Amino acid sequence: MAEEIDIDIAVVGTGPAGLATALAFAHGGSRVALIGPAPLPHSKQPLDTRTAALLESSVDMLKALGVWEAILPHAAPLKAIRIIDASGSLFRAPDVEFRASELGLDAFGYNIANSVLVEFLYAKAAGSVAALYPANVERVELTPSHARLRCAQGTEICVRLVAGADGRNSICRKAAGIAASEQAYGQAAIATSFAHRAPHRGVSIELHRQGGSVTTVPLTDAHASSVIWIADTEEIEVVMRLDLGGFAATLQDRLEGLLGQVDEVGARARFPIARLATETLAGRRTALVGEAAHILPPIGAQGLNLGLRDAATLADCVGEARKRGGDPGSDEMLSAYDRARKVDVLTRTYGIDLLSRSLLSGFLPLRAARGIVSHGLNALPPLRRLVMRIGMMPPTELPSLMRPGAQ
Repeated sequence: MAEEIDIDIAVVGTGPAGLATALAFAHGGSRVALIGPAPLPHSKQPLDTRTAALLESSVDMLKALGVWEAILPHAAPLKAIRIIDASGSLFRAPDVEFRASELGLDAFGYNIANSVLVEFLYAKAAGSVAALYPANVERVELTPSHARLRCAQGTEICVRLVAGADGRNSICRKAAGIAASEQAYGQAAIATSFAHRAPHRGVSIELHRQGGSVTTVPLTDAHASSVIWIADTEEIEVVMRLDLGGFAATLQDRLEGLLGQVDEVGARARFPIARLATETLAGRRTALVGEAAHILPPIGAQGLNLGLRDAATLADCVGEARKRGGDPGSDEMLSAYDRARKVDVLTRTYGIDLLSRSLLSGFLPLRAARGIVSHGLNALPPLRRLVMRIGMMPPTELPSLMRPGAQ
């Protein structure tokens, strides 16, 4: 027989955004059920070569949730970002370097392996949430007064709000009838890590080529970095077929020797580049978080940071409903969440989409315009600082958990 449990909120999804959402709710005093597969022991984990560059506000959130101290030894500070036009265009833009010190910061944020981030967040959630179900959700039934979720092992959970953080193919989004549009770019990416002779000095390097880019991000070892290599799908398929030696040599050539000799390369994983956007972030007792609501090309360290802002903002909206003795899954709360997130999500989604398309374009006036902007950034420090602040901060007020010193 199915077990039935009444609880305030169910968070569906155990990726970083879902785990942070569950912790944010629990931090605010809500009774939360977290539903999704538990991370496997390292020896049995599926391959995940991705890392996450967490910006300052995301780090402040993890501090408020009580997990940052454990994560910090595994995180590498991002002290500068260097952007290089390697397109070979007639209107080549000059190199631009953004330094955290210009904003009075030690680092823009920190780079950490996804698998490590999930491990620590899940361990914290296991001791914080009211109920933990390491299973997939098979069915979501929504009514005007509640939501009922059926898990794979037969458990049924009755809640007033579903927080769907279950990714690109979200069952929560589909059950709520929230429409989503997806745009493919004809590109794919390789995520891996590598050792190199020259120290990275805490600098992330973005080499923009016609049709794609290669971005390195520092790891805790001064001579190791993670890398995201974006190119058209056919090129990525060719590169993925190279043996370790061939891949290392090709990567070293693509990086133009900036990090010295590439000595060793880790496991590689390939994934498609696409943009996903939903018409709304909420509806029918469901609020969407992270990649269930929006997917961006991996440019500019925006994806997970955007999802964490979803989590913190949703926790604020639910907290306000709780203060008034209201229903956490009411239409009023859901509308408040959608309004609070719309500007940030739209500006990031379409801004990154425009940047990604500009890198694909060989249109000479567009390349000339990018060169003019780069010259301006180098010549005008106030403009450069403004661009850095825009990249790090949302266009709306930060949610409470992301404010410095939040408790």
